[in-house]
Amino acid sequence: MDALPLPKLLQAEEQRDDPREPAKKIPYFRVGMSEIYEPVHRDLKPTRLWSYGGTVPGPTIEVQKGQPVLVEWKNELPERHFLPIDHTLCGADASQPEVRTVVHVHGARVPPESDGNPNEWFTKGRSVTNRYPNQQDAALLWYHDHAMGIERLNHYAGMFGLFVIRDEVEAALQLPSGAQEIPLVICDRLFDELGQLSYPTSGVADAPWVSEVYGDTMLVNGKLFPYLDVEPRSYRLRIVNASNARFLYFSFSNGQSFHQIGSDQGLLAAPAQLQRLTLGPAERADLIVDFGPAAGTQLVLHSQTFELLQFRVKSGAAEPARALPNVLRPVPRIPASAATKTRMVTLNEYQDLPVAGKPTCSARPDSKSPRMLMLLNGLRWLEPVTEKPTLGDTEIWSLLNLTEDTHPIHLHLVRFQILDRQQFDVDGYLTHGKLTLLGKQIPPGPDEAGWKDTVRADPGLVTRIIIRFEGFIGRYVWHCHLLEHAANEMMRPFEVLAPNHAR
Repeated sequence: MDALPLPKLLQAEEQRDDPREPAKKIPYFRVGMSEIYEPVHRDLKPTRLWSYGGTVPGPTIEVQKGQPVLVEWKNELPERHFLPIDHTLCGADASQPEVRTVVHVHGARVPPESDGNPNEWFTKGRSVTNRYPNQQDAALLWYHDHAMGIERLNHYAGMFGLFVIRDEVEAALQLPSGAQEIPLVICDRLFDELGQLSYPTSGVADAPWVSEVYGDTMLVNGKLFPYLDVEPRSYRLRIVNASNARFLYFSFSNGQSFHQIGSDQGLLAAPAQLQRLTLGPAERADLIVDFGPAAGTQLVLHSQTFELLQFRVKSGAAEPARALPNVLRPVPRIPASAATKTRMVTLNEYQDLPVAGKPTCSARPDSKSPRMLMLLNGLRWLEPVTEKPTLGDTEIWSLLNLTEDTHPIHLHLVRFQILDRQQFDVDGYLTHGKLTLLGKQIPPGPDEAGWKDTVRADPGLVTRIIIRFEGFIGRYVWHCHLLEHAANEMMRPFEVLAPNHAR
């Protein structure tokens, strides 16, 4: 077994003029993207990977709330991709460069020019410098590739890392820190007999896209089933599900409980004691685990049948666990009555056949062998923007899942709260277009009661989220975070309008 590696903390190279306030100097970071060879296990040959900063995961960028920073992202990747591009996908046609990249800091409230729009990619030898204002609460964010049509491949190759925001509220809680704060970036992968990444294909030579990718091995911070030596005391685990499609279901081999103190957008209002935790792709969790009762033993973090990480707890007297406060941070619930608009948006599944009058940027080479197509609101990427909230407004989005999959839906720019979930008559809606709700509304559990940026929309349910559109005006995107779905147009733009726009 390998020891668990911890992502290195990226240091600012210098102070540069703030483009928004030229009289001020702000930290400037540089991150190169390159191909590396790194063993995922000491008994395997080095694996070909694509990285930020020469490591997978990439280096952690840590900032303080209110401290803007500049990050230069430089593309030093090869000109040819080593994973199978499907040129029939939107934005990935053969006229485009094979290797393209753009960086999205997932969960960051940033102006649109720094958000990582999937069409604003750049190629080898070029760089883009983004400004991140960091005017938001302490949270575990993460950065990853977002290039149209090939994000699924770039991400699978290893292009992701952590972006941590700190603030005074978090610091006052005196949570486990330093050696007792452990980031865990978890993803599943497939490897061939030579220890190289394997990405499955459809078997259709000109259209290799598959609807979902599930690996048979799990990597934690880039290693296959590593171990971590811990003291018999409390630790803080900061977890990201960086899988393309796999949901993770966490539990400990000894059955012990743990406390969740945070989710996607930072601290929960109160700790939630759990024995099992579910995270969809892109979701995050902030956990406090007391290893004191397990002194002198070994225990394993599981996801169903997968062994993720072995904890080797040292012997000796356990340090008394510090009691968590009953209130971590005020998270006032937004009442449904605060919404000025409610939108019903559908999650749809089709067979990919040409539709008259529908603009499309993808084309099947063989229309006799249609494939699955997932869309939002039944609309393709190139169709006109239909969601145009006004800056400062509060809206309810009712996500009607008409498919048989759970979709983790991510909205850029904003944070939101889950109101509830409720069953509805799917067949009736598909047949007559009428929404008939069934049973009772199901409120979010304590693990989902905080601020979110990604929500699991389960099949056959209406998932209601309430969103306050804050920060910036401009064009953003919302999409399914099953990356193969997003690559096949389960992604749509939305536009935040200025308050004084003409209605």
